[in-house]
Parts: sequence; structure tokens; C-alpha cells
Amino acid sequence: MNDRLPYIDALKAVGAQLIVLHHLAFYGPMSDWTHRLLPDLVEWLSQDARMAVQMFLVVAGFLAARSLAPDGTLRTASALPLLWQRYARVALPYLASLLVAVVCTEIARFWMTHDSLPDRPDLWQFVTHALLVHTLLDVDSLSAGVWYVAIDFQLYALLLGMLWLVRRLRPEAASGVDGWARRVVVLVVAASLFHFNRDADWDSWAVYFFGAYGMGVLAWWVSDPADRGRGLRLGLLVVGLCLLALALEWRTRIALALLVAVTLAWSRRAGWLHTWPRSTVLAYLSRISYSVFLLNFPVALVVNAWFNRHAPQDPWVQTLGVVLAWLACNLLGAAFHHAVEVRLGRLGRAPRPSVA
Repeated sequence: MNDRLPYIDALKAVGAQLIVLHHLAFYGPMSDWTHRLLPDLVEWLSQDARMAVQMFLVVAGFLAARSLAPDGTLRTASALPLLWQRYARVALPYLASLLVAVVCTEIARFWMTHDSLPDRPDLWQFVTHALLVHTLLDVDSLSAGVWYVAIDFQLYALLLGMLWLVRRLRPEAASGVDGWARRVVVLVVAASLFHFNRDADWDSWAVYFFGAYGMGVLAWWVSDPADRGRGLRLGLLVVGLCLLALALEWRTRIALALLVAVTLAWSRRAGWLHTWPRSTVLAYLSRISYSVFLLNFPVALVVNAWFNRHAPQDPWVQTLGVVLAWLACNLLGAAFHHAVEVRLGRLGRAPRPSVA
């Protein structure tokens, strides 16, 4: 069976492009000129487009449940090899992209002085980034958006740890009929929605984002076509918790995460998760989305710097620079995907059976 999931491909493709456009609107001098031509669009991209991160959080949880515990029980008793595989698959391309980012920043620094340029890195920054703890230690990021890579790894480790602990404490869970993993995830989702996600001081920790990530995990479990009764009850419980949390304090990001989780669960139950939308363009943009995400900021910095130094200070010319930067982010992201991400990612890729 084809392992591609077209609906998830569409979410990842659109989400990645929104993040690129958000960075182009938020960082660098070119967007200031574009704002004169398209103020509403630039303001929306700079402020609201970043909520596409919620789609990635939900999708990441959905796919983590699919690979780790498709029936609600961790597939293996050994968690550390899975954690290493995840690290190698995610962090190795990310570390390579940081080297590119440092070089690109120095090139951009040659052509412009701007507050979008990160400071020159030191060894401590590299170490904390390599260990994916720079957000926890409040270390300045070497590139915009790399906080998400650290949070994604934290979330995966948190979910894996919960699943492993349930399996250890309840050996009967190995049979696949125990529901304690679901209960634990629901409790942590509730803790995130009602407490941690309401306090920005927690936004460097996985628990702040686990509401959205856990919705994705639960969306996989509730959408099992062979388990309609229990899945429906669990789904109604999760939706109820989310609506109650939103009534307590409205957060558009959580409402968006809930919407994405509901559509993911529906797509699997209804059978179109594997079939819609059929688009080779979206499928390809999805495949390169991680590399585009990793490289878009440093590439955009270089284009911003070149246009700042060499191009006329004219709104139309600078807006053309924004368009060219967007194209460059995708083209160089695709090149990085094929030349670097695919090769390094094999170190963290373990074969797994397909799951319907």
C-alpha cells in the first residue's frame, strides 16, 4: 500500500508555505516596502500565518500515534532506540541546516545591518542546539523557527515516555486491549489546555504544546474504523474538553488545532485520508517541507541583504525581492532535501509495517 497520506501532504505543504511567507513578512527590510503596497496581507502574514504551526503539531501527534502505538499500546518494550531514531532523523538535517544558516548570516551581514540578523554564534549555542535544549536554557536561536524542532522532539519524547511507562506498569497493555495509555494522554492534554497553554512562561516546554499534539494522537486513536464505539466516546470527550477550555479562555490556535484534529479523524474514518486530495505538487511540497522550513530563514536573509544593498529602494522592486526570496526558499529547500535530508535521514529511519 502507498504510504503517502494525501490529506496530510496537503496540510504540510500549505503549512510550510505559510511559515515561509510569515518569516518573509516578519523579518528583513523588504517586507517594510511591501507593506506599503499590501498592508493588510503583510500584517496578516506577519502576525497570523504563524498559526500554521498548530497544523504541524496536530499532524505530528497523529503520525506519532500511527507509528508508535496504532492501537493505543507501544509496539515495543524498548523506548531508547526509538528516541535515537527520532533524533537522528530530525536533528541531523537540522544541524546541517544550522551550518548553512551561519554561513548565510555572515553573507547577509556583509551587505546589511538589520535587527533580523542573529548575533555571531559561540560554542555554547551550538552545543545547546545540537542537544535540542536551547529553548529550555533560553539560549538565542541561530535561525528563526528552529525552536519548533526542539519542541517537536520534546513532544515525541514525552509521548514515548508516557506510552513506555504505561506498558511497564501494566504488562497486560501489551495485549492491545488496555485503555490506560488513552487515559494518560487525555489527562496530559487536559492539563495543557486548562493550565500550561494559558501561561506563556511554559512556551519553551512540551507541556505548553501538548494540547495540540495530543489532539493529533487522540485523533488517530478515535478514528480506528474497527473501533467505532469506544472511538466515538473518546472523540466526544476530547472535543468536549477542548470546547470547555476554549470557553474558559478563547485561543484561536487551540480552535485551529481542534479543527485540524477533527478533520484528520474524519478523513481516516471516512476513508479519504489515503485518497484526497490527489496532487503531485502538494505531495512534493510535503516531502520537501522540512528542508524548506529549515532553510527558509537564512535564504531569505541573503536575498533581503542583496536587495537592500543593490536594488532600488522602491516598493515594487522590493516586493519582487520578496517573491524571489519565496521561490529561492523552495528551490534551495528542495536541493537540501535531496542532497542532505534524505541521506542523513536514513540513519534514523527504521522499517515499519504499514498501518491502515
